[in-house]
Amino acid sequence: MINKVFSSFDEAVADIPNGASIAIECWGYPATPQNLIAALKRKGTKRLTVITHTFIPMVWPEEDAILPSALLPQMKKLITSIAGIMGLGAGAFLQEYVEKGLVVEIVGHGTLAARLYAGAAGLGGIYDPIGIGTLLEEGKEKRTIKGKEYLFQEPIKPDYAFITAHRADKLGNLVFKGGYRGDQPMMAMAAKTTIVEADKIVEVGEIDPEHVVTPGAFVDRILEIPEDGYGTPEKGAKLIELLTQIGSVRDLLFGKVVQK
Repeated sequence: MINKVFSSFDEAVADIPNGASIAIECWGYPATPQNLIAALKRKGTKRLTVITHTFIPMVWPEEDAILPSALLPQMKKLITSIAGIMGLGAGAFLQEYVEKGLVVEIVGHGTLAARLYAGAAGLGGIYDPIGIGTLLEEGKEKRTIKGKEYLFQEPIKPDYAFITAHRADKLGNLVFKGGYRGDQPMMAMAAKTTIVEADKIVEVGEIDPEHVVTPGAFVDRILEIPEDGYGTPEKGAKLIELLTQIGSVRDLLFGKVVQK
Protein backbone atom coordinates (compact mmCIF):
# COMPACT_ATOMS: atom_id res chain seq x y z
CA MET A 1 0.00 0.00 0.00
CA ILE A 2 1.33 3.42 -0.97
CA ASN A 3 2.02 5.57 2.06
CA LYS A 4 0.12 8.81 1.55
CA VAL A 5 0.43 10.06 5.12
CA PHE A 6 2.91 12.89 5.69
CA SER A 7 4.01 14.12 9.09
CA SER A 8 5.08 17.60 8.01
CA PHE A 9 3.19 20.26 6.05
CA ASP A 10 6.50 21.67 4.87
CA GLU A 11 7.44 18.26 3.48
CA ALA A 12 4.05 17.93 1.77
CA VAL A 13 4.57 21.14 -0.26
CA ALA A 14 8.34 20.83 -0.70
CA ASP A 15 8.19 19.87 -4.40
CA ILE A 16 5.72 22.57 -5.51
CA PRO A 17 7.70 24.51 -8.13
CA ASN A 18 7.67 28.14 -9.12
CA GLY A 19 4.86 28.77 -11.60
CA ALA A 20 2.50 26.13 -10.20
CA SER A 21 -1.28 26.51 -10.27
CA ILE A 22 -3.18 25.62 -7.09
CA ALA A 23 -6.91 25.25 -6.42
CA ILE A 24 -7.79 26.24 -2.85
CA GLU A 25 -11.29 26.12 -1.38
CA CYS A 26 -12.08 29.29 0.56
CA TRP A 27 -15.32 30.83 1.75
CA GLY A 28 -13.62 32.94 4.38
CA TYR A 29 -12.40 30.97 7.38
CA PRO A 30 -14.39 27.71 6.98
CA ALA A 31 -12.96 24.88 4.88
CA THR A 32 -9.76 26.75 4.10
CA PRO A 33 -6.64 24.49 4.11
CA GLN A 34 -4.76 26.93 6.28
CA ASN A 35 -1.83 24.74 7.30
CA LEU A 36 -0.95 24.00 3.68
CA ILE A 37 -1.20 27.69 2.77
CA ALA A 38 1.10 28.58 5.67
CA ALA A 39 3.62 25.95 4.57
CA LEU A 40 3.61 27.24 0.99
CA LYS A 41 4.11 30.78 2.25
CA ARG A 42 7.11 29.64 4.30
CA LYS A 43 8.53 27.87 1.25
CA GLY A 44 8.30 31.08 -0.76
CA THR A 45 7.26 29.52 -4.07
CA LYS A 46 6.88 32.26 -6.69
CA ARG A 47 4.70 33.00 -9.74
CA LEU A 48 1.75 31.05 -8.39
CA THR A 49 -1.69 30.90 -9.99
CA VAL A 50 -4.34 30.59 -7.27
CA ILE A 51 -7.86 29.38 -8.08
CA THR A 52 -10.43 29.99 -5.35
CA HIS A 53 -14.07 31.02 -4.97
CA THR A 54 -13.39 33.78 -2.46
CA PHE A 55 -10.26 35.89 -2.12
CA ILE A 56 -10.49 38.29 0.79
CA PRO A 57 -7.93 40.24 2.81
CA MET A 58 -6.57 39.17 6.17
CA VAL A 59 -8.44 41.11 8.87
CA TRP A 60 -6.95 39.24 11.83
CA PRO A 61 -3.46 38.35 13.06
CA GLU A 62 -1.77 35.66 10.97
CA GLU A 63 -1.04 33.56 14.05
CA ASP A 64 -4.81 33.04 14.45
CA ALA A 65 -5.83 32.25 10.87
CA ILE A 66 -4.46 32.42 7.35
CA LEU A 67 -6.18 32.72 3.97
CA PRO A 68 -5.09 32.41 0.32
CA SER A 69 -4.51 36.18 0.27
CA ALA A 70 -1.43 35.56 2.43
CA LEU A 71 0.16 34.26 -0.80
CA LEU A 72 -0.33 37.55 -2.69
CA PRO A 73 3.38 38.48 -2.79
CA GLN A 74 4.08 35.08 -4.38
CA MET A 75 1.33 35.17 -7.02
CA LYS A 76 1.28 36.01 -10.72
CA LYS A 77 -2.41 35.24 -11.37
CA LEU A 78 -5.67 34.98 -9.45
CA ILE A 79 -8.81 33.23 -10.70
CA THR A 80 -11.70 33.95 -8.35
CA SER A 81 -15.38 34.82 -8.08
CA ILE A 82 -15.06 37.32 -5.24
CA ALA A 83 -12.12 39.66 -4.68
CA GLY A 84 -12.39 41.59 -1.45
CA ILE A 85 -15.29 42.38 0.86
CA MET A 86 -17.83 45.10 0.14
CA GLY A 87 -17.71 47.49 3.05
CA LEU A 88 -14.05 46.75 3.69
CA GLY A 89 -12.61 48.36 0.57
CA ALA A 90 -13.72 45.63 -1.86
CA GLY A 91 -10.78 44.73 -4.11
CA ALA A 92 -8.61 47.72 -3.23
CA PHE A 93 -6.16 45.49 -1.36
CA LEU A 94 -5.19 43.96 -4.72
CA GLN A 95 -4.28 47.27 -6.37
CA GLU A 96 -0.64 47.27 -5.28
CA TYR A 97 -0.11 43.79 -6.74
CA VAL A 98 -2.04 44.49 -9.95
CA GLU A 99 0.27 47.45 -10.53
CA LYS A 100 3.20 45.04 -10.15
CA GLY A 101 1.77 42.67 -12.76
CA LEU A 102 -0.75 40.43 -10.97
CA VAL A 103 -3.40 39.20 -13.41
CA VAL A 104 -6.90 38.93 -11.93
CA GLU A 105 -9.56 36.87 -13.72
CA ILE A 106 -13.06 37.24 -12.28
CA VAL A 107 -15.30 34.23 -12.92
CA GLY A 108 -18.83 33.66 -11.64
CA HIS A 109 -19.25 31.01 -8.95
CA GLY A 110 -21.23 28.73 -11.26
CA THR A 111 -18.80 29.18 -14.13
CA LEU A 112 -15.83 28.46 -11.87
CA ALA A 113 -17.51 25.31 -10.58
CA ALA A 114 -18.35 24.21 -14.13
CA ARG A 115 -14.79 24.81 -15.35
CA LEU A 116 -13.44 22.73 -12.47
CA TYR A 117 -15.94 20.01 -13.34
CA ALA A 118 -14.80 20.13 -16.95
CA GLY A 119 -11.22 19.69 -15.79
CA ALA A 120 -12.20 16.82 -13.51
CA ALA A 121 -14.26 15.07 -16.21
CA GLY A 122 -11.64 15.48 -18.92
CA LEU A 123 -13.87 17.73 -21.03
CA GLY A 124 -12.44 20.18 -23.54
CA GLY A 125 -14.37 23.07 -22.05
CA ILE A 126 -17.91 24.40 -21.69
CA TYR A 127 -20.19 26.89 -23.44
CA ASP A 128 -21.59 29.31 -20.90
CA PRO A 129 -24.12 32.16 -21.35
CA ILE A 130 -22.74 34.10 -18.39
CA GLY A 131 -20.90 37.25 -19.42
CA ILE A 132 -22.52 37.83 -22.81
CA GLY A 133 -22.61 41.55 -23.52
CA THR A 134 -20.17 42.40 -20.71
CA LEU A 135 -16.43 42.88 -20.29
CA LEU A 136 -16.21 39.16 -19.49
CA GLU A 137 -16.66 38.24 -23.15
CA GLU A 138 -13.49 40.04 -24.25
CA GLY A 139 -11.04 37.57 -25.77
CA LYS A 140 -13.51 34.70 -25.54
CA GLU A 141 -14.83 32.56 -28.38
CA LYS A 142 -18.53 33.31 -28.87
CA ARG A 143 -20.92 30.81 -30.39
CA THR A 144 -24.63 30.76 -31.08
CA ILE A 145 -26.34 27.46 -30.25
CA LYS A 146 -30.04 27.09 -31.06
CA GLY A 147 -30.43 30.83 -31.17
CA LYS A 148 -28.67 31.59 -27.89
CA GLU A 149 -25.20 33.09 -27.52
CA TYR A 150 -22.56 31.39 -25.38
CA LEU A 151 -18.95 32.01 -24.41
CA PHE A 152 -16.42 29.22 -24.52
CA GLN A 153 -14.76 28.60 -21.17
CA GLU A 154 -11.65 26.47 -20.87
CA PRO A 155 -11.45 23.70 -18.28
CA ILE A 156 -9.44 24.33 -15.13
CA LYS A 157 -6.86 21.63 -14.45
CA PRO A 158 -4.66 22.84 -11.59
CA ASP A 159 -1.27 21.36 -10.86
CA TYR A 160 -2.22 21.01 -7.19
CA ALA A 161 -5.31 21.12 -5.02
CA PHE A 162 -5.22 21.98 -1.32
CA ILE A 163 -8.15 20.25 0.40
CA THR A 164 -9.65 20.31 3.91
CA ALA A 165 -11.48 17.15 5.00
CA HIS A 166 -13.27 16.13 8.17
CA ARG A 167 -12.00 12.54 8.04
CA ALA A 168 -9.48 10.74 5.84
CA ASP A 169 -8.37 7.14 5.95
CA LYS A 170 -4.83 6.11 5.10
CA LEU A 171 -5.81 5.34 1.51
CA GLY A 172 -7.02 8.91 1.08
CA ASN A 173 -10.78 8.30 1.10
CA LEU A 174 -12.35 11.53 2.30
CA VAL A 175 -15.43 12.61 4.25
CA PHE A 176 -16.43 16.27 4.39
CA LYS A 177 -18.54 17.96 7.01
CA GLY A 178 -21.42 20.28 6.11
CA GLY A 179 -20.49 23.24 3.95
CA TYR A 180 -16.83 22.22 3.95
CA ARG A 181 -17.53 20.06 0.90
CA GLY A 182 -18.08 22.93 -1.56
CA ASP A 183 -16.07 22.40 -4.75
CA GLN A 184 -13.35 20.41 -3.00
CA PRO A 185 -14.33 17.07 -4.60
CA MET A 186 -14.08 18.66 -8.07
CA MET A 187 -10.76 20.31 -7.20
CA ALA A 188 -9.36 16.98 -6.03
CA MET A 189 -10.44 15.25 -9.24
CA ALA A 190 -9.22 18.03 -11.54
CA ALA A 191 -5.76 18.48 -9.99
CA LYS A 192 -2.65 16.55 -10.94
CA THR A 193 -1.65 16.30 -7.26
CA THR A 194 -4.08 16.58 -4.34
CA ILE A 195 -2.85 17.36 -0.83
CA VAL A 196 -5.29 17.02 2.07
CA GLU A 197 -5.29 18.28 5.63
CA ALA A 198 -7.86 16.43 7.74
CA ASP A 199 -9.29 16.88 11.20
CA LYS A 200 -8.59 13.19 11.77
CA ILE A 201 -6.80 10.38 9.92
CA VAL A 202 -8.25 6.94 10.59
CA GLU A 203 -7.41 3.38 9.61
CA VAL A 204 -8.65 1.85 6.37
CA GLY A 205 -12.12 0.41 6.97
CA GLU A 206 -13.14 2.91 9.64
CA ILE A 207 -15.02 5.06 7.12
CA ASP A 208 -18.28 3.59 5.82
CA PRO A 209 -17.88 3.33 2.02
CA GLU A 210 -21.34 4.88 1.68
CA HIS A 211 -20.00 8.03 3.37
CA VAL A 212 -16.94 8.50 1.15
CA VAL A 213 -17.25 11.62 -0.98
CA THR A 214 -13.80 11.75 -2.58
CA PRO A 215 -12.23 8.34 -3.28
CA GLY A 216 -8.59 7.84 -2.42
CA ALA A 217 -7.73 7.47 -6.11
CA PHE A 218 -7.86 11.27 -6.33
CA VAL A 219 -5.75 11.93 -3.23
CA ASP A 220 -1.95 11.87 -3.12
CA ARG A 221 -0.90 13.23 0.28
CA ILE A 222 -2.66 13.37 3.65
CA LEU A 223 -1.85 15.19 6.86
CA GLU A 224 -3.66 15.41 10.18
CA ILE A 225 -4.21 18.90 11.58
CA PRO A 226 -2.23 19.09 14.84
CA GLU A 227 -3.69 20.42 18.07
CA ASP A 228 -1.66 23.60 17.73
CA GLY A 229 -2.34 23.94 14.00
CA TYR A 230 -4.59 26.27 12.05
CA GLY A 231 -8.27 25.45 11.71
CA THR A 232 -8.84 23.76 15.09
CA PRO A 233 -12.11 24.41 16.99
CA GLU A 234 -10.11 26.37 19.58
CA LYS A 235 -8.61 28.64 16.92
CA GLY A 236 -12.06 29.06 15.37
CA ALA A 237 -13.61 30.17 18.64
CA LYS A 238 -10.80 32.66 19.22
CA LEU A 239 -11.18 34.00 15.69
CA ILE A 240 -14.89 34.66 16.14
CA GLU A 241 -14.11 36.57 19.32
CA LEU A 242 -11.47 38.61 17.48
CA LEU A 243 -13.85 39.44 14.64
CA THR A 244 -16.37 40.91 17.07
CA GLN A 245 -13.65 43.25 18.31
CA ILE A 246 -12.87 44.72 14.87
CA GLY A 247 -15.34 47.57 14.41
CA SER A 248 -15.63 47.47 10.61
CA VAL A 249 -15.99 43.68 10.55
CA ARG A 250 -18.48 43.69 13.42
CA ASP A 251 -20.62 46.26 11.60
CA LEU A 252 -20.44 44.20 8.40
CA LEU A 253 -21.48 40.97 10.12
CA PHE A 254 -24.02 42.25 12.59
CA GLY A 255 -24.98 45.71 11.36
CA LYS A 256 -24.19 49.04 12.91
CA VAL A 257 -25.47 49.69 16.38
CA VAL A 258 -27.40 52.94 16.48
CA GLN A 259 -26.67 54.89 19.64
CA LYS A 260 -29.73 56.54 21.14
